[in-house]
Amino acid sequence: MAEITAALVKELREKTGAGMMDCKKALGEVQGDLEKAVDWLRAKGLSAAAKKAGRVAAEGLVGVVTTGTRGAVVEVNAETDFVGRNDTFQKFVATTARLALDSGGDMARTAAASYPGTGRDVQGELTNLIATIGENMSLRRSAMLSVSDGVIASYMHNKVATDLGKIGVLVALESTGDKAKLEALAKQLAMHVASANPRSLTVADLDKADIERERAVLTEKAAQSGKSGDIVAKMVDGGLRKFQQEVVLLEQAFIMDGKTKVSKVVDDAAKQVGAPVRLAGYLRFALGEGIEKKSEDFAAEVAAQLKK
Repeated sequence: MAEITAALVKELREKTGAGMMDCKKALGEVQGDLEKAVDWLRAKGLSAAAKKAGRVAAEGLVGVVTTGTRGAVVEVNAETDFVGRNDTFQKFVATTARLALDSGGDMARTAAASYPGTGRDVQGELTNLIATIGENMSLRRSAMLSVSDGVIASYMHNKVATDLGKIGVLVALESTGDKAKLEALAKQLAMHVASANPRSLTVADLDKADIERERAVLTEKAAQSGKSGDIVAKMVDGGLRKFQQEVVLLEQAFIMDGKTKVSKVVDDAAKQVGAPVRLAGYLRFALGEGIEKKSEDFAAEVAAQLKK
């Protein structure tokens, strides 16, 4: 039997777009003959995925999973919202979220993790789904939160199934206090994050480029007032403080009452839980954010198809 080298597997992947494990299996089935392996994959419907790789995938699902002091969130994209209601796709996203938790949220490790019951890795199973369902799909991102002592709470907005939906949030609270009360607070904070969409946890974490961009806008606007330089500087400083209150989680007004700072809500929680509380981190994945979606006129699309 011919040796199945890594280079041969790589070449077959490049020719067909099929998953690594599928390519390795195909080459094994045909004693390493590259062209026969291509045909084998075509017969199994697995090389069809390559034809779909250029299509925009901005729909799909976000999945979250929590267990004790750890939580993970993933985003798996597809081309249409319809796929998000497919049971097989939902199972894939939920399973991938659990595997992401075991992989520490690392994308490469998650994609390479063994997918249960298939003999394929996660990326290979996704390639198989592309061929089966008929849409381009991608494992876009994954991440994890953990605390040494405390809770990780999740919230899913626009939920389509348990822990699956359009906006997935994780919130980490570090504390030795009452876990049930911590969990209740963390749930509320997760809902706040889903709604308020903060850019950072603290002022120090805020992207410096965002600050300078805002400063430039505020400076130009204040200069148009015709006021003196020191007044303009104060106007800019005031505008930056307002900006921070809008985009920094700990500076934002808590959505539950619309006035109390999130930082104060967390500090005050110490009295209820019986120990100091620290908001250790958060994750917010909104489905398709940052992906340029192609807007098409359906009637024009049909007309174009008729001309072919």
